[in-house]
Amino acid sequence: MKILIALTYYRPHISGLTIYVERVAGALAARGHEVQILTSQYDPALPLVEVREGVKVRRVPVLMRISKGVVMPTIGLWATKLVRWAEVVWLHLPQFDAAGIGLRGRLFGKPVVLTYHCDIRLPPGLLNRAANLVVHLMNHVAAWTADAIVTYTDDYARHSPYLSRYMRKVRIIPPPVQLPVPEPDRVAAFRQKWGLDGQVVVGMMARLAAEKGVEYLLEALPYILAVYPNTRVLFAGPYQNVVGEAAYARRLRPRFERYRHHWTFVGVLDPAETAAFFANCHVTVLPSINATESFGLVQVESMLCGTPVVVSDLPGVRVPTATTGMGRTVPPRNGRALADAILEVLAHREAYIRPREEVERHYSTGRTVAAYEELFKTLLERRASP
Repeated sequence: MKILIALTYYRPHISGLTIYVERVAGALAARGHEVQILTSQYDPALPLVEVREGVKVRRVPVLMRISKGVVMPTIGLWATKLVRWAEVVWLHLPQFDAAGIGLRGRLFGKPVVLTYHCDIRLPPGLLNRAANLVVHLMNHVAAWTADAIVTYTDDYARHSPYLSRYMRKVRIIPPPVQLPVPEPDRVAAFRQKWGLDGQVVVGMMARLAAEKGVEYLLEALPYILAVYPNTRVLFAGPYQNVVGEAAYARRLRPRFERYRHHWTFVGVLDPAETAAFFANCHVTVLPSINATESFGLVQVESMLCGTPVVVSDLPGVRVPTATTGMGRTVPPRNGRALADAILEVLAHREAYIRPREEVERHYSTGRTVAAYEELFKTLLERRASP
């Protein structure tokens, strides 16, 4: 099967969306499919063409940025060429260019699958409001072109203003979650590297971005320190020069400095280091504040390593804790409620731990890839029928 995947940002950019696509694309290529990625050359230093884990990546030069979006004048030329080549067109929203690519799919008689990762919420501002309107219009055009719209959970689909309009097209496919089993030597080395012996470790893995609600973990920290003075927050993930988040980082900088003895940035981690990170945490948190967070892959990765979680009570985000029992949900934007839930999990941690195999029954890359293969096959057979 020839599969064209289109999305605005791809690796080495780090986000839940790019990790999702990288995992599924690589697994599809490993199963013998021809997979090509059409994406932006968001960093001029990146090659226009490269092969990553059997997947061919075509990057289109960027003329300018509008908020977190990009303008690529030649995207249409490459979309036409690659849609002609493909048997299946797979789009990922939010993406301004998805509508045009989806229209080409319909024009050339190719099945179009759209995976909707989250609602988009740009920061306040006249330009961002205009960009929001345009992106929403393009998203609806993309939905019209799609034969099927995939999302992670029924909970999120029914609460999303966008997805709820297209429920007859919606298909639920759980996201691809994978992480190696933590290796004892690596876990010990990570603990020694960051000086974690004798400390209560609260972990968070995310981009330093406004929608992640990092300030609410900062608000929760004094309440946690009052009970556990030896608490240390480890923040893993991109925290410097995050696209579109410079003002947010500046706003939080004084608070990071205030808690410099209790807050450590550990940066971007590879899979083995990620497993060691989660294994060293007593609890991890995902205090996201709005519908730009639709699930939170990292909370399931934490569960796979035996570490319970505390997450915001948001559609989609609350599903893994309800499914596995490995954590608590709290109202978003509430530092005190977040602190109380963290303290509850720390006090009764064993009650929130489940075997890895139990988590894997619900979430795995193999399950996700098989579901997409079946969907692509069904749509191709439908197109082939008289």
